[in-house]
Amino acid sequence: MSTPFPFTAVVGQDDLRLALLLNAVSPAVGGVLVRGEKGTAKSTAVRALSALLPEVAVVPGCRFSCDPAAADPACPDGPHEAHEAGSGAQRPARMVELPVGASEDRLVGALDIERALAEGVKAFEPGLLADAHRGILYVDEVNLLHDHLVDLLLDAAAMGASYVEREGVSVRHAARFLLVGTMNPEEGELRPQLLDRFGLTVEVAASREPDQRVEVVRRRLAHDDDPAGFAARWADEEAAVRARIVAARALLPSVRLGDGPLRQIAATCAAFEVDGMRADIVMARTATALAAWAGRTEVIAEDVRQAALLALPHRRRRNPFDAPGLDEDKLDETLEEFGGSDEDSSSEGSSDDDPDPDPDPDGPGGGGQPPQDGPDDGSPAGDVPAQGEPSDDGKAPAGQDGEQSPVRAAEPFRTKALSVPGLGEGAAGRRSRARTEHGRTTGARRPRGTLTKLHLAATVQAAAPHQRARGRSGRGLVVRRDDLRQATREGREGNLVLFVVDASGSMAARQRMGAVKGAVLSLLLDAYQRRDKVGLVTFRGSAAELALPPTSSVEAAAARLESLPTGGRTPLAAGLLRAHEVLRVERLRDPARRALVVVVTDGRATGGPEPVALAGRAARLFAADQVASVVVDCESGPVRLALAGRLAGELGGTAVTLDELRADSIAGLVRDVQGAQGTSRRAA
Repeated sequence: MSTPFPFTAVVGQDDLRLALLLNAVSPAVGGVLVRGEKGTAKSTAVRALSALLPEVAVVPGCRFSCDPAAADPACPDGPHEAHEAGSGAQRPARMVELPVGASEDRLVGALDIERALAEGVKAFEPGLLADAHRGILYVDEVNLLHDHLVDLLLDAAAMGASYVEREGVSVRHAARFLLVGTMNPEEGELRPQLLDRFGLTVEVAASREPDQRVEVVRRRLAHDDDPAGFAARWADEEAAVRARIVAARALLPSVRLGDGPLRQIAATCAAFEVDGMRADIVMARTATALAAWAGRTEVIAEDVRQAALLALPHRRRRNPFDAPGLDEDKLDETLEEFGGSDEDSSSEGSSDDDPDPDPDPDGPGGGGQPPQDGPDDGSPAGDVPAQGEPSDDGKAPAGQDGEQSPVRAAEPFRTKALSVPGLGEGAAGRRSRARTEHGRTTGARRPRGTLTKLHLAATVQAAAPHQRARGRSGRGLVVRRDDLRQATREGREGNLVLFVVDASGSMAARQRMGAVKGAVLSLLLDAYQRRDKVGLVTFRGSAAELALPPTSSVEAAAARLESLPTGGRTPLAAGLLRAHEVLRVERLRDPARRALVVVVTDGRATGGPEPVALAGRAARLFAADQVASVVVDCESGPVRLALAGRLAGELGGTAVTLDELRADSIAGLVRDVQGAQGTSRRAA
């Protein structure tokens, strides 16, 4: 698989190469999700795979790429006459790219509703799933794709078919493809349910070795100077890999997965406590493909081990802040404990059977192991040094200039639902009410552009008065374009949740900061589940800081929160003004996404001249802009000043205590921002 990048220059590229080739041998493995930082040749490696796939035979004129030897009987362009294997037109396997901003109709195809109603015909325009049949479907930045599109995509990949239904008119066609997604975790994670649907996952990162980075630059420049000559130098290797894929595909049905390896697979999945049975099935298919790729007809223990390294890390996440990974020592112990005679007889010669010998003379062979991130001492990620622990008096030890070391967040909990009032039109999510493409039908309107969701009753009602004038003579309804009505639907949108966190000295007292961090972490988990963007503004001392610009990565927000120091005065006004400026800029970038401001403070204002009055004026800016807000009151102790409630009144929002933020604090109660605004104003 030739690219301008040597695989040795990117940590994990050997695993990526192996995972892609295994899916080329056996698409039933379920695709590959490639995770890694920007600039690590993720897209380059995927595009290089398309040149290695063997050509496919297709029925001439079929828009759905039916195989002449086994045509789909339900093909919309069929029925097709039976042909012998290898007959028909030959063409290269396609690589189809799904853009992040693609619509549902572009993905699955579209029906011409007007012709269906007026003429009674199924006029279907195929989508990207039909184009990718028997090829590669590549989704760059899959974590930024709308959830409903990811669901459609993964359903089609699992079933090998795509279904399109519009008002009782349905079309089905085959859609079997090699699914590859790439993502940068810094831009947000996929939900665990979607992660589980990808067969294999690999992590890639740029090498820190100067010699390897130099080779990357050399190859890239050589490719740019003479693309044809560069490709010619690698043509023989590509031909060899292509021939090996064909041979492995032919051998695959003969590969035997014995009881010993199968028991190892089941034991490994049980030992790592993965949910469901999909991991077992994917591991079995991957181990079988590894054996075929190595030219063997028996699955051995090393195949099971390599399959576990590719299929399990992303299935072990229990919450969005868990890093994917696998304890290889535990894996080896499990395989050794459940080793059987099937492997013992084959493993003697396994040293000569590298499951992925690399024909690249400049790079290592075999599927390496995923990169190890974090410290080597076995301590969990995010642990705070001992000097950051609270002392007996409830305060974290102070550093220079009165700054206190970060304290660890308390355990997160399930929070009450907070939403933005009104009806929005933002990106699909799970927080606030909005007009969306999916949800319950609430009315009808004239379509703006292409009709996507027909409101049948409204269309008939619009066409009925004109039937005599249009000369209707039969039973069919005479429908014209002006009669068509688009269904308006109401669902949920994602919002921008901007956290404004008080990190002053008063928040460090009485072990309060640990509880505050736990509350914010809980709200971040809620934002992750509701598909929100998040941002973090902190204030202490004499200024406010944008600790994290608005992003889809709640993991980044959690990391910034964990390392947040405390100390100094409370410049509340500076924090509010900084948050107001962040919202102003964000409205220019994404005007449809509505904001929810969460201020976490005890309400004190001690920084600068006239701090209380200045904070009040800053708060009223949010009320004037009608920005939804909630104040999490962190005040504790027997004497309380209720300053947070007063601040909530100035903001035009509501105040909740840390205890009231919990979903189970009042049984059955869900505090909605809209419902609480009037109460807050009266209390103020």
